[in-house]
Amino acid sequence: MAQDKKLVEAITSMEVDFAQWYTDVVKKAELIDYSSVKGCMIIKPAGYAIWENIQKELDARFKETGVENVYMPMFIPESLLQKEKDHVEGFAPEVAWVTHGGLEPLQERMCVRPTSETLFCDFYANEIESHRDLPKLYNQWCSVVRWEKTTRPFLRSREFLWQEGHTAHATAEEAEERTVQMLNLYADFCENVLAMPVVKGRKTDKEKFAGAEATYTIEALMHDGKALQSGTSHNFGDGFAKAFGIQYTDKENKLQYVHQTSWGMTTRLIGAIIMVHGDDSGLVLPPRIAPTQVVIVPIQQKKEGVLDKAYELAGILKTGCRVKVDDSDKSPGWKFSEHEMRGIPVRVEIGPKDIEAGQCVLVRRDTREKMVVALSEINEKVTELLNTMQVEMLERARAHREEHTYDAVSYDEFKDIVANKPGFVRAMWCEDEACELKIKEDTQATSRCMPFEQKKLADTCVCCGKPATKMVYWGKAY
Repeated sequence: MAQDKKLVEAITSMEVDFAQWYTDVVKKAELIDYSSVKGCMIIKPAGYAIWENIQKELDARFKETGVENVYMPMFIPESLLQKEKDHVEGFAPEVAWVTHGGLEPLQERMCVRPTSETLFCDFYANEIESHRDLPKLYNQWCSVVRWEKTTRPFLRSREFLWQEGHTAHATAEEAEERTVQMLNLYADFCENVLAMPVVKGRKTDKEKFAGAEATYTIEALMHDGKALQSGTSHNFGDGFAKAFGIQYTDKENKLQYVHQTSWGMTTRLIGAIIMVHGDDSGLVLPPRIAPTQVVIVPIQQKKEGVLDKAYELAGILKTGCRVKVDDSDKSPGWKFSEHEMRGIPVRVEIGPKDIEAGQCVLVRRDTREKMVVALSEINEKVTELLNTMQVEMLERARAHREEHTYDAVSYDEFKDIVANKPGFVRAMWCEDEACELKIKEDTQATSRCMPFEQKKLADTCVCCGKPATKMVYWGKAY
């Protein structure tokens, strides 16, 4: 038992130090390791398996909307990056440059892609000629590099994995429709697969993507009351098309510029899962995203028939879920702690007495609730339990968000809430960037989004008192 206790004690309580708790969970659950490349992480099998499930789920959803996967080079010539002024200015501080090929200086330096808009635009300029070529609905799965000063596993690293969709359309209406469609797809994925509720809305002009006409976002609230931007979808209008000369002949044989979109999600979603659902014992993975949904722990496994029964149960369960048997020689108590720390949704305990009684014990990771079920009903009961957990985890996360969302009418009230009540603050805004900057300077809170579902909390801006036009979600963020 001393060993079992030690395993849990290795994780700092989230109430004592949330940042340290997060780091402990990421390390102890073996999701990542630090690398000798500063600011970059090694994603270990347990972490990468979660990303593979995210990738699989999202990729299927993309393809249902007509999206095809492609792959672009990882290097972008400087002259190509310079073509869209706002875009290059937005990314300049984070760009990593390649100046030599072997021992020879390059004639033109190249950046390691921070994002691939310019490459897609260059490609589309040659690929698109007629209205019959549209729409182009492409996505790529890749890594990108942004030279971040402060890094944290999954949340912010110099190289990270993501998907970036890039589409081209004949009209502004089609581009806007696709931009919102992908945002809604992201929101549905977060809520129904990651059990993570999100607020959908538009970014302010100050916070929008460099070069975009409009940026839409989904914002999630972490356990510590900080916001996390969890996915974005951008409408580029025809700005990039004009910079790169992407034109098509319409049905009247006239030249027109295309309208483009871009949308992306990254490995920071793994950080979100940890911070929304985790507890002081480690990870709590929503069943739909968990690489292993059920672990079978044989009790007194050296006794005749116990391991055989464990593998028999695994054979029954594997038709409906991702299951494994822990037949290692560790003690059952150690195994329980280890699998709790790794966040496996359901644990099945089976020993000689259980076999004799024709039953086993199921344990939920999220609530620790135990239930005895007949072996003849195990498939049905485990499926039912996984579905119940998925729904209840979303409900709990949504309840947490609602309990930590506050409305402010006066600036004093706003400042008091930000200082003393971690969470989202909803307040009215006049759409003047000066107020947005003042709020950030005074409170460190930033505008998270102008939600699609608007509500009039007051007639005046929370900061300056002038007539207000938008309700905004504000908060401190990762």
